[in-house]
This record gives sequence, structure tokens and C-alpha cells, in this order.
Amino acid sequence: MTTASEKAHALLDGVRKLDDEWARVIGGLGEPELRAPSALPGWSRAHVLAHLARNADGLRNLLTWANTGVETPMYASPEARDADIEAGARRGAADILADFVASAGRFEQYAAAMPDEAWAREARNRQGAPVTGAVVARMRLSELTIHLADLDRGYDLDRVLGLLGPLTEDVVQHAITSRAAHLPALRLAGGGFEWTMGAAPGVTVSGSAGQLLAWLTGRSDGAALDGDVPRLPAWA
Repeated sequence: MTTASEKAHALLDGVRKLDDEWARVIGGLGEPELRAPSALPGWSRAHVLAHLARNADGLRNLLTWANTGVETPMYASPEARDADIEAGARRGAADILADFVASAGRFEQYAAAMPDEAWAREARNRQGAPVTGAVVARMRLSELTIHLADLDRGYDLDRVLGLLGPLTEDVVQHAITSRAAHLPALRLAGGGFEWTMGAAPGVTVSGSAGQLLAWLTGRSDGAALDGDVPRLPAWA
């Protein structure tokens, strides 16, 4: 087993764990609960589920690209992605839940069949940046983590990260990587983990891992953190 495949399989264990957690959380949701607002402005819970379903299919496309070498974009276009989420959110409750579960299963099934050597191969994300198959697995874990809190069904980010144990480090690192252009030389500390940006960081920002992740992903202004917290632009 290669280093990349070993990391990918650990991340996929986390994906499966959160897929199971999601199934428990959404199992009893009906129309009123799905039409209620999520923690994301302008999105209902139905939008969150539709987004995650299309995300699973899009990331499976990137695994296909890494595995086969055949260019397979995550989405046909930004407009098609948005339209698919809106269309999915308008479906009936039973269809929304079934779509979520089926798309998660398709991602898991394809990932489970990936040969070890494919995890180090590259595709390109929505922004055109190269990502290995292992990073794609991390992307899926991050989406499941963050949006379980966004669903507004009793989970904050610390509770979700508590399910992941050591994989917390990977999820926060993914957010850091996504925000790298906006972060100065900085040391982040939380949940028993530490992340360093820059060669000689003079500032330490600390809090729980969930508080750090909320700030990095634009879900808080960082007021709960200790240290000189930089202001970040809106999450795109």
C-alpha cells in the first residue's frame, strides 16, 4: 500500500462514519423539517442535502479522472451545479433523502474499488487546481463534516469533529489550504493539534478545533478564539 492510498483509506473510513451519522440524522426528516432554514443563509435543509448529493457525484467524477486519466470535470459548469442543487431541493422529502443516500453510496463504492496507485494521481478541482485522489477523499470528508453542522440539527463543528478523532487534523488542514492566500504567517492550535503557516509565525491563534474550523470556513468571525485573529474575506 502506498502512502497516498494509506491516507486515502483512513479518510474513507471517516467518510463512511459520517455517512452513517448523516443517515441517522436525516432518517426522520419530513417536509416541514426539510423546508426549514439551515444555518446557511438562503438555504433550506433540502438545499444542504441536495448540495451534498451533487458533491458526492462531482467528487466521484474527480476520482474517475484520477483513476482513468480521462478528464472528467466535477461539474459541467458552475451554472449547472447551481441549477442541479435548486432542482434537487424542490423534490419531495422521500426523493431528497433517497438521493442523498444513493449518491453517498456511489461515492463510497467507487472509492472502495480504486487501485492503490490511483490515489496519488491527479485530477483538477473546480478552480482548476491539481488535486490527488487522496485529496479528493479529504474534500468529501470536509464537506460532510462542515455541512452536518450547517444542517442545524443539534451538531456544532466540535461535536462532528469529535466523531473523527485524528482525522480532525486533515479536515482543518483542508480548510487552511483553501484559505492559504488569505492567511498570514500564523500558528493555529486547537483540539490537541497544531498547524503552522509561514516560516516564522509570530502570532498564535487558539481555541477548539471546531472554533478554528468555523472561523476558517466563514461560519464565525473568530471572536471565540484567543489571539490576534486575522479578518478573513467571505467564504467562496
